[in-house]
Amino acid sequence: MRPKPYRNPWDHDEHGLLDILRWKLGLPPHEKPLLPEAPDIPAAMVPLNARNIAEAPASGWRAVWLGHASFLLQGAGVSLLVDPMFSDHCAPLPLPSLRRLVPPPCGLRDLPPIDAVLLTHSHYDHLDLPTLRHLGKDLPLLVPEGHAAWLGCKGFNNVTEIPRYQSVEIAAGVKLTATPAQHFTARSPWDRDLAHWCGWLVEGAACKLWHAGDSGYCDVFREIGERFGPIDFGMIPIGAYQPRHIMRPMHINPEEAAQVFLETRCRRAVAMHWGTFRLTDEPLGEPPLRLNAALEKLGIAPENFISGAIGQSWDI
Repeated sequence: MRPKPYRNPWDHDEHGLLDILRWKLGLPPHEKPLLPEAPDIPAAMVPLNARNIAEAPASGWRAVWLGHASFLLQGAGVSLLVDPMFSDHCAPLPLPSLRRLVPPPCGLRDLPPIDAVLLTHSHYDHLDLPTLRHLGKDLPLLVPEGHAAWLGCKGFNNVTEIPRYQSVEIAAGVKLTATPAQHFTARSPWDRDLAHWCGWLVEGAACKLWHAGDSGYCDVFREIGERFGPIDFGMIPIGAYQPRHIMRPMHINPEEAAQVFLETRCRRAVAMHWGTFRLTDEPLGEPPLRLNAALEKLGIAPENFISGAIGQSWDI
């Protein structure tokens, strides 16, 4: 019997395969960029020195943006990867349109020993099998519900599913909680929503770090802030939002990202999910410009929500 699909528990716009085909074929409705003069160039990259990430910091945490939605998080004696994606293409085939536009800031061999990998959902730009295989099939994988059997069939031996708002302690004083998001999953046309999606809250060393995963804007962000705020450091997506009539249910735009920063009660945040792959229609350099304008409008200091460079690190 086919498993029952997962659903977002609140109403939102839906899109189907026909909508995607119309968009990819260039059929109307058409949308213009809000900032057509924005540079169509990817995010900057600074090479990452392996010596600087060889060990977790003695106090607090270190967060390193590895490109797109990938982060290295180090603190409380552990090193974690979130959605590690080191491949050249975010697709089942090496499609030129989905090739990586900025190389990773380091090689996989330059990473420190990894204690666990946190995966938010199964899309190719977030769950990269070649990267996971290189890291090792016995490495602990923390995943939303519905992924364990599929990953087990791929040879991974240490997979733990965490339902929304449930937690697990992976080391002394280090707790991980799956947080809700509004999105969907699929690796093919035949497995849509057969697994769930989430963000991740990491607590330890007297700090809270939160990776939003992929999400459309919804009431759950205020709920996350009420349950877990204040959050010391957020990783919030700002890209892959145009055309809006298709992307609104699944990807927040920069203005919504600034609102998410406030609603989740983040003290600081870094922008992600932009500038690494060309997934949608907006100019590659538009998201940080729109984010900066939104921060100014909402009275958020720009140094508190940064659009940084791939390979950049932050101490929390």
